[in-house]
Amino acid sequence: MTSTNIATRDRLIVALDLSSVEAAEALIDRIGDSVTFYKIGYQLAYAGGLPMVAKLADRGKKVFIDLKLHDIGNTVAKGVESIAKQGATFLTVHAYPQTMKAAVEARAGSSLKILAVTVLTSYDNNDLQQAGYRPGVADLVELRARQAQAIGVDGLVCSGEEAANLRGIIGAGMNLVTPGIRPAGSDVGDQKRVMTPARAIAAGADYLVVGRPVVAASDPKAAAEAIVAEIAQAGG
Repeated sequence: MTSTNIATRDRLIVALDLSSVEAAEALIDRIGDSVTFYKIGYQLAYAGGLPMVAKLADRGKKVFIDLKLHDIGNTVAKGVESIAKQGATFLTVHAYPQTMKAAVEARAGSSLKILAVTVLTSYDNNDLQQAGYRPGVADLVELRARQAQAIGVDGLVCSGEEAANLRGIIGAGMNLVTPGIRPAGSDVGDQKRVMTPARAIAAGADYLVVGRPVVAASDPKAAAEAIVAEIAQAGG
């Protein structure tokens, strides 16, 4: 079951996977009030998009910075300290214990919430094996989730397939943020573990990250509204 204190519209996070600030700003203007939460990832961040965090916050929007930090503890900590000053709501780090611990300690005293990425949604068991991991996706996700909870991480990024199991493991105290969301009939693209909005909410996800089905839509505002409506119908 998802958290009940999250507004339905806030549950949709639109990924601004665009190549320029101008394109991102144009999309946000087209969508208007239909979306309250945006994600800035590698593509836009490295195209000069990080200053948008403060601008969006000033407009009353929430921002998820998806940079998946992973480095030595001191480097992660300094990065988190800088990001915490910008007004973002979420920041991702990879779910390695040293990295999570450094991030949690560095965000103390701020409103920034740390999300741990368990296993990327483009990975399957074969991908993990090729990378040298013995556990499969499910076992590695569970291990990292338990470590994240013990360290004090605020939430997890996981596929819809893992959401129900993780909710049973971590309880209601951590947010579950689910990428790889594809409305029925959408192109799966490079994702391997995908789910519809309704199924993800029913599985226990708190927030749904949607990129191409909104960003590439002929009418992004209508696409976003349809997903919000599906979330509401699913009990979100």
